[in-house]
Amino acid sequence: MTNTAFKSTLLSTLSARGFIHQVSEPEKLDAALSSGTPRAAYVGFDLTADSLHVGHLLTIMLLRHWQDAGHRPIVLLGGGTTKVGDPSGKDTQRQLLDDAAIATNKAGIERLFRQYLRFDDSPTGAVVVDNADWLLQLNYVEFLRDIGVHFSINRMLTFDSVRLRLEREQPLSFLEFNYMLLQSYDFLELNKRHDCLVQMGGSDQWGNMVSGIDLVRRVQGKETFVVTVPLLTTAGGAKMGKTAGGAVWMSAARLSVFDFWQYWRNADDADVERFLKLFTLLPLSEIEALCAGGGAALNGAKVRLATEVTALAHGRDAALEAEATAARVFAGGGLEGLPVVALTLPAAGLPYFDVLVEAGLAVSKSEARRLLKDGGVRLNDAPVTREETARLMPDDLGGKVEARLSAGKKKHAKLVIQS
Repeated sequence: MTNTAFKSTLLSTLSARGFIHQVSEPEKLDAALSSGTPRAAYVGFDLTADSLHVGHLLTIMLLRHWQDAGHRPIVLLGGGTTKVGDPSGKDTQRQLLDDAAIATNKAGIERLFRQYLRFDDSPTGAVVVDNADWLLQLNYVEFLRDIGVHFSINRMLTFDSVRLRLEREQPLSFLEFNYMLLQSYDFLELNKRHDCLVQMGGSDQWGNMVSGIDLVRRVQGKETFVVTVPLLTTAGGAKMGKTAGGAVWMSAARLSVFDFWQYWRNADDADVERFLKLFTLLPLSEIEALCAGGGAALNGAKVRLATEVTALAHGRDAALEAEATAARVFAGGGLEGLPVVALTLPAAGLPYFDVLVEAGLAVSKSEARRLLKDGGVRLNDAPVTREETARLMPDDLGGKVEARLSAGKKKHAKLVIQS
């Protein structure tokens, strides 16, 4: 699909940067996007947390490119579908949230999009909508009669979100089974309310999304389209947005700007060019030049990647501050800008493995012990003993109440000792 020669600026850009996995009726969509008339497309985000993580960033950037090409992006927040839970990619039913939690999550997620999209009343101004506005008003019997009649159980059982769960002999509740109907109904409502032409999302959603195309055609008699992005993993095989320490959150309240910047700075060499194309707005020619050399030149490309991605998520000033902090840290400089962990240090000291976990420099005591054994722990740039049972003692701080604790070359934290 990515080798298709598109005529529209938008699809050509998305294809060249590696966004496109599948497109339904690509020639027809290409023609529609070449007409000069702004077209609307949406991506849906369920409200399962008060922040999105970088695993969502691919579709957020998709919306940004959609707007930059002169079309209208729609952010669909799942205030209604969150009450059901998307079974895609899950072995068990998702945790069901109450109304208060959903409202809190909605407020947190909605703020993130202000960094990426322009919201105004122009034909290309972004729109945020909540599917609770229509889903929570549905009469169940009428919904079954008017919408359910258009869905084949035989076909639904072939969709990955259902088929894979059943093949693993893991339970799928009737509640979850309804999710694909609601997702299709969202597309129908957005087509009615906003003349939405395209639904976009991850490739694992293809079955649900093409069901939406079919429903719009049956009910509205209109042709609509689907665009999916690839499900990304890093060169090391890890799922985007996940690390040993958990999700890489996009909210600064969940993850410091420095740690967010550092996640991208630590990208594998094999991922740098691909990530620059997908997660920044740098021209392709500039990306090619950045990645043309290896070694130190590629390290420079990683810094640029981290700064550009962070600038989109948190603002240019915050990104440059994170870059400057990293430069000071790597040069053995000060503590400003590092993640802070406050400790009460008794006279008997604290085991370093506990301190490393508390500081977020190790995800478990066993990992912390390995770091100590391998000589990978430093206090104020001085190596810590290789003993796995080593303790951080008051005398180690030389009478100071602040110190830099490091794990390896790239993980650092500021220790603040409380009296």
